[in-house]
Order: sequence, then structure tokens, then C-alpha cells
Amino acid sequence: MRQAQGGGLTQGKQAAREQVRLETAERFARGERTRDIACGLRAGERQVEKWRRT
Repeated sequence: MRQAQGGGLTQGKQAAREQVRLETAERFARGERTRDIACGLRAGERQVEKWRRT
């Protein structure tokens, strides 16, 4: 079953998640490797790759 928009997160948590995505985009722009970004953000490499594709 799919979650509603935002995955059931509060507005504050949605904003925090978006901030992580924006930081990730900045790190992509600087040419950092997916693995380094994932470690720095404590996220999975697959998730970071998904953000990169998006």
C-alpha cells in the first residue's frame, strides 16, 4: 500500500527531508561521489542514487 504524499510525515519532517535533498544536490554539483554523500548524510547509496536521477 502506498503512503499519501510525504509518506505520512509531519510538515516539519517533510521540510527536513527536503533540506537533505537540497544538500545532496549541492554535493552532486561539486562532483562528490555517491558513496561519500551517502556516508555524510547517513543515507543509503541507493537512495542517494535515486535522488541523483530525480
